[in-house]
Amino acid sequence: MADKLVQDIYDQEEDTQKGKYLTFSLGNELYGIEIKHVTEIVGLQPITEVPELPDYIKGIMNLRGKIIPLMDVRLRFKKPFRDYNDRTCVIVIDIDDLSIGLIVDSVSEVISIADSEIVPPPELNKVGNRYIKGIGKVGNEVKLLLDCDKLLLEDEANCLTSIIE
Repeated sequence: MADKLVQDIYDQEEDTQKGKYLTFSLGNELYGIEIKHVTEIVGLQPITEVPELPDYIKGIMNLRGKIIPLMDVRLRFKKPFRDYNDRTCVIVIDIDDLSIGLIVDSVSEVISIADSEIVPPPELNKVGNRYIKGIGKVGNEVKLLLDCDKLLLEDEANCLTSIIE
């Protein structure tokens, strides 16, 4: 009986997060991440560089005693680097058992997007689209919805896990 109650509470929690996305910008483009992946949002902290990582992994930061690798999402998407400023944020997400910080230009808001307002990404370039789970229509805007599980390849995740352990 207790197990069923715990599962019911968990299911309700999942339901309240369903269809909710944290939106952020990279230049003029708007993106969204399912809120269930987001742990917290923090300002940019001092970054410790780690040699021989891909260029989009800027290094690691110490967040209240926990070591978090930092990915510059602009560089991950092959966009030009932009100097960090007071609007630059780190969105800490959990991918499997790894916490990672996503460096973004700015965070916007949490919005709800119904499944009926989400369309699959175009099939033009599967490699470039592998990070995009769908395109959300919100009023007159579109938000590119990221697939957090595909931001890191398995070997990249294993490499980062070995660094922080």
